This record gives sequence, C-alpha cells and structure tokens, in this order.
Amino acid sequence: MKNISLRLKMFIFSFIIVISSIATSGAIMIHNLAGAFEKEFGARAIAIARTVSQLSDIQNNIGTEEGFEKIQPIAERIRLATDVDYIVVIDMNRIRYSHPSESKLGTVFEGGDEVEAFSQHEYISKARGVLGYSIRAFVPIMNEESTRQVGVITVGLLSPKWYSLLDEYQYDILMSLFWGLAIGLGGSVLVANHLKRQTFNLEPYEIARLVEERSGIIQAMDIGILATDEHGNVTFINRLARQYTHFFGQTISRKTLFKDTWLAEDTIQQYEAYRPLLMYEQMYLVRTISIRIMDQSAGYLIMLTDRKEANMLAEELTGIKMLVDSLRAQQHEYMNRLHSIAGLIQLERNDDALSLIIDEITDEEEIIQSLRDKIYDYSIQGLMLGKYSRAKELGIELTIDEDSKLVEFMSGFSSGDMVTIIGNLLDNAMEACLECVHKDVHLTLIGDKHHLFIEVQDSGKGVQGIPQRIFDYGFSTKQKEGRGIGLALIKQIVESNNGTIQVESTVQIGTTITIKVGVTEE
Repeated sequence: MKNISLRLKMFIFSFIIVISSIATSGAIMIHNLAGAFEKEFGARAIAIARTVSQLSDIQNNIGTEEGFEKIQPIAERIRLATDVDYIVVIDMNRIRYSHPSESKLGTVFEGGDEVEAFSQHEYISKARGVLGYSIRAFVPIMNEESTRQVGVITVGLLSPKWYSLLDEYQYDILMSLFWGLAIGLGGSVLVANHLKRQTFNLEPYEIARLVEERSGIIQAMDIGILATDEHGNVTFINRLARQYTHFFGQTISRKTLFKDTWLAEDTIQQYEAYRPLLMYEQMYLVRTISIRIMDQSAGYLIMLTDRKEANMLAEELTGIKMLVDSLRAQQHEYMNRLHSIAGLIQLERNDDALSLIIDEITDEEEIIQSLRDKIYDYSIQGLMLGKYSRAKELGIELTIDEDSKLVEFMSGFSSGDMVTIIGNLLDNAMEACLECVHKDVHLTLIGDKHHLFIEVQDSGKGVQGIPQRIFDYGFSTKQKEGRGIGLALIKQIVESNNGTIQVESTVQIGTTITIKVGVTEE
C-alpha cells in the first residue's frame, strides 16, 4: 500500500472502520435485544404460571390417576391462548401431567433447575429443554387451603435465535450500515482533501521520499548545518556539524551547544557574511540566517565552515597558492646563490665570486626585462619569474616563446584566473619532465582583450590512454590526496568563457596543451 493515494487509503480505512463498527453495534444490539426479550419472556411466563397454579382443577387433580386427562386439556388451552411454547405440570414425584408432546405425559421431569421449586420457591431460569434453550418460570402449586404443596408448574418460552432477530431487524441494520458508510466515506474524502491542501497536494509516500532526499542532501554537504526553533532548541544537525560541535546526542539547546561563544547569546542577529567562531581550539566561519514561516520567526539556520578548508579552497581558486609557491621557489634559489657567493668569499676567491654575481645579475635582469616587455600584469610576471627559478632548481630548461605577449585580459578573465591557468600548466609540464633525460618546457602566451592563446609543450613521459582525461576532476597520474584539481579548474575557467582546450600527447616523447579563447580557426 506504499504508493496508494491518500484518498483511497482513507476510503479503505473508513470502509473497514464503518463495517467493523456496524458489525459490532449490530452484535451488541442483537445481544441486548435477546436480553430484553428474555427478561420480558420471564415476566410473562411467571405471570401465566402463577395464574395456572391457582386453578382449582389443577390443584385438585394433580397426583390423581385421572389427572392426566383433566390437566392436559386445560394446560394446552392456556398455552395456545397465551402463545407460550409449553406449560408443564408436575407432581411432587416429578411426573409430568401436561406437555405439548403427549408422549411425554407420565414421564419424569429431568430439567435439573426445578429443585428449588419443590421448596415453595418461584423463580425464572434459562436452561436447555426438550425443545431447546428456553426461559422457564417455576411456580409451586399449593392445595386449595394453601397448606401443602402438591406440585410445580413450569411455563416456558423458547429463547429467540440470533438469526431470527437479525432477520427481523435486518432493515434497521442495513440502514445503519448504509448511512454509516455514506457519512464515513464522505468524511474521509473531505479529510483527505483537507490534508492534501495542507501538504501541498503531495501524497504521504511523496512527502516521505522528499524528506529522505532533503535529509540525504543536507547530510552530504561539505559544510556544517544546524537549525534551531524560536526557543533556541536545535531541531536539525547534519553529520559535519556534529563532528565540528562534538555533539552526537538527540536534543540540546543552542546555548548549551555553543557555550562560551557568541552563538550562546540570548539573541543572535542574522549574519549574511561569515563571522569567525573559536570552538574546541579550532576556528570556524559562521553564517546565521533567520528562518521565517508565514512572516513569523521560526528560528535560525546556522552554517559552519572550517576556516582551514575555506582558505585552502580560496587559495586554489584565486591562484594565490601558485604565487606563493613560485616566490618560495625563487627565495630558495636566491639562498643557494647567496650560499655559493658567501663560500667563494670565505675561500678568498673574490674574482670568482664577483663573476658569479655578475652572471646571476645579468641573467636575472635579462629575464625580468623580457617579462616586463612581454607581460603587462605584475602577478603573472611574478608567477613566471618564480616558475623560471623553480625550473632552474629542478634542472629543467623553461623557455618563453619570443612571440609571447600579454597586453591585457579578455572580458571574463581575471588576474587570478590567468595565474591559475598558467601556474597549473607549467607545474604539470615540469612534473612530467622530472624523470626524463631531456627536460624541456616551452611556453607560448599571446593575448589581448579580443583573444587568448596559451600553449605549453614539454618533453615529459606523456599521458597513457585518452589524454583529455587529465582535465577530469580528481584524475591524476600521482596517487596523492588532493591531486587532480588544478587542470579541472582550468577546464572550467576556459569553457565558461567559450574557449577550447586541446591535448596532444605521445608516451615518452611529450605533451602539448593548447588553449584558445576567441581565436578563429584557420
């Protein structure tokens, strides 16, 4: 019944409930009617028995030989006149003197419930007789002087059968069933329609699936999410938020959960921008958004982000990490040069030290001047200078094409985007050459506000299989955590600006990656 509509479910349940109610009510009604009939039959039977017991013909002939012939006709006339089932007269020896079935005359009465009647008691009982279950009235028969008991008279009426009562009252029961079904089913439709309107016309199984999906999505998010009600009690907390707050219970208040922090204040404001929060010796970035339902405040949504992860992502997206790594490599190379110069001076080889200084200065000035002439953006100049130093440190020959020139950025590209693209391409090219004998990397960079052309060639080990896979998120030839992101970012940046990326790779020969944006194919 999982996918049955709400209306049909309520229709079925109402039908079952109404049928059960009518059946139960009918059974109770039949039982009560049977009880009422039995009570009425008992009063009627004892009244008739009392009247018959006072007849002188009965009193005088019971216990005599001619009593059978005189008492039987009297009893039968009264039985037929009063519409009872039987009238039985017995003497003190339990011998029957009257009975609807004449074959029973002269036989011994063995009902079992007549004992007290022989002690001058009158009463009503229900017992199984010759004709079935009956309501029987026992009345003692006294002589005319009322000084001595001469017998007992019993008047019986057969108990009404349940099926006879059902047959007699079937119309009332059927009408009750009809109107009960009509009202119950009509009410179920109205209630179902009302519930459907309250649940945005969604079926219960659709609501359950929606809740499960939303819960699964929120649990899978990479930020901690909490929701509180208007009283500050936490009503929802996802997996990551539990990890951040070290809370794995069921219910807790916001003040207790964020004790000794600004989130534990009596009232908190809505912070659209991230606000720092120190908790368990870890810094988090927090946003609080007011939850409103029908223009009424219903609590707050609290979002927690690990500041370390946020910073790492920001560095990756903006290219700052590239610049920092390049400057670190450049600093490392300068330290090596200074150590060499300092060593020559200590050895009093001043001429060699001076020659080394002049060579380094000349080489550095040529590179810096070349970058100044070709690249107009200082961030990219610093990046390429750092990559040049890093390549020299690794024993890789990094050359920049003579035709390279970047005057300004195309619309849609920022300095950070260019740093991300160039830095990742050069890093991958140099990494591919590390294990090769000939380590050459060649860069061509041409661009203005109308077009962009970037090409990086390396003499590395190449890419096995489909070269285009290197731009898939998470793909990497190195089994290290966090790899396979840089080239995927490049692809996103280029394709968002309607550019194209081409990869040509030959194993053990090298790889060429070409990026074109706004460049017309010839």
